[in-house]
Order: sequence, then C-alpha cells, then structure tokens
Amino acid sequence: MGGMPLNDMPWWRWRSNVRSALHMLSDPVFQRDVWLAGVEGYGDVTDAVYRLVEDTWLDNWSAEKYVGTIFRDSQEAALVDTAVLRVLRIMHQVGPDAPVSAYLDHHAWPEAVRAARDAHVRLAASDGDDPDSPPRSLEVLRIMTHSA
Repeated sequence: MGGMPLNDMPWWRWRSNVRSALHMLSDPVFQRDVWLAGVEGYGDVTDAVYRLVEDTWLDNWSAEKYVGTIFRDSQEAALVDTAVLRVLRIMHQVGPDAPVSAYLDHHAWPEAVRAARDAHVRLAASDGDDPDSPPRSLEVLRIMTHSA
C-alpha cells in the first residue's frame, strides 16, 4: 500500500482496510509464521475479517455497491465478494473466537485463501503495489489511514 495514491479513491481508508485484510487472508506463509506463531501487531483471523467487513458491511451486501468509491470496477468487486463469502462461511462454522488453527485446518481454508489471493492481487495491481510484499502491521495500517 506504500505506492497507493491515498486520495485516488473516495473511500480510500476503507479500501486500505479491505486490502490489508485480504493481504493477510491470502498469504499462508504469513498465517503460519505470524498468526499461528502468535506474533504481536498483526491481529488474528477474526481481526482480518472484521477489517474486511466492519465499515463496508460486505457481510450484508455486495461489493458492487462500492464500485467507484472503494473498488475501481466490477471485477474487483466480484473477486472481493467471492473472498468475503468463503471466509465468512468458515468463520460461521468454526466461530469468531476459534483459535487460528481452527481456520487453517478447516477443509475449505485453502479455497478461501485462493479467493482472497485473487482479490488481493487484483486490488494491489490496480494500486500499483507489489502483491507479493509481506503484509504490513496494524500499526503501519493505522498510521497510513490517519496520516493523509
């Protein structure tokens, strides 16, 4: 998100939160080395899901509603919708307070990771960022979304 023009999208702060969540949800190495290991500063799966849906209400309606404000086009919105639905389905099955391992061991988790990766890559590319850079900490996200 370092290269993302902060004033490019009207609701760029929401886009930043969605991108951060998708980035973490799309990276199995990060999930193992940070979430599963309990590294501080990145939250957990529940925190990522909360960032994904908290302001956007993507758990209640389609990302298509935000084309032009959070998402650049219908393709971004469709990819985000797919990721949200797959991740939320697992969250509802294991529970929001489940340990990270319950998510990572869920039989549908690889599919959710793939959907999040597809959305993450599209959004990162649209913003001119490297989709393969490691996820940033929540502190960096907070600084970025409060500094513009």
